[in-house]
Amino acid sequence: MTRAVVTGGAGFVGSHLCERLLADGWEVVCIDNLVTGSVSNIAGMSDDARFTFVEQDVSDGITIEGPVDAVLHLASPASPVDYSALPIQTLKVGALGTHNALGLAKAKGARFLLASTSEVYGNPLEHPQRESYWGNVNPIGPRSVYDEAKRFAEAITMAYHRKHGVQTRIARIFNTVGERMRTDDGRAVPVFVTQALRGEALTVHGDGSQTRSVDYVGDLVEGLVRLLASDCACPINLGNPEEITVLDLAEMVARVAGRDDAEIRFVERPVDDPSVRRPDITRAREILGWAPTVSLEDALAKTIAYFRTVV
Repeated sequence: MTRAVVTGGAGFVGSHLCERLLADGWEVVCIDNLVTGSVSNIAGMSDDARFTFVEQDVSDGITIEGPVDAVLHLASPASPVDYSALPIQTLKVGALGTHNALGLAKAKGARFLLASTSEVYGNPLEHPQRESYWGNVNPIGPRSVYDEAKRFAEAITMAYHRKHGVQTRIARIFNTVGERMRTDDGRAVPVFVTQALRGEALTVHGDGSQTRSVDYVGDLVEGLVRLLASDCACPINLGNPEEITVLDLAEMVARVAGRDDAEIRFVERPVDDPSVRRPDITRAREILGWAPTVSLEDALAKTIAYFRTVV
């Protein structure tokens, strides 16, 4: 495999994936409409002759000349702030965008990888979450535009696999942090880091007893690359199996950022905010030989170091 198309390639995870594919010897076509992505994320690749950037909304269609060996579909708003502001676009890219990306893979005889999400599990009644769990999702709640878009994306991906024989891969991505996260992303870690660096109180939803599992972007990209090269069409969780409460996470961010005296302020929890989130990564360990290698504290340190350059 030599030529890859990465949708959402100018985003946080997408840009790291483009960088990794180039390092592995691929030619990369990055497609992004820059609604949540940024050209600054891919600026370091612009001088590489093997890298092409196309500003395009994949929900409107995808046209790529020449051979394509892999299509990696990451395009989508991914934070509650973004998909709350862009509900229709989120649903469209999950449905139409995925359909178009699968159509490209089918037409080119390419392998297809879908970046799905732990949000397909909703507010889970199973803990930790295994890939066999069907989820507990509110189909009409404010988070449903993202949750159901990704659930549909998984369904159409498997339909293309079964009906058309497309070689498909599905990654269920859990919370991920690292360089190139947006300061206005709206998720817990970037909010805490930005508040800590600005000398503000850290705002914790509810009493902070809800849990999250936080992975480093470099580890995630390694998992995506291994999944693409595998023969597994079944969904695979990619995330950190170590669980932490949101309150403990806020306190760890404050400590790593040098703000041991930071005030913690408790605010109302969002509707349908998951109470627990922790992946069972048995399948990833057994099939991909993958597990996170970067500790949570080191991942936060890397994220904070980057945020100091942009906050």
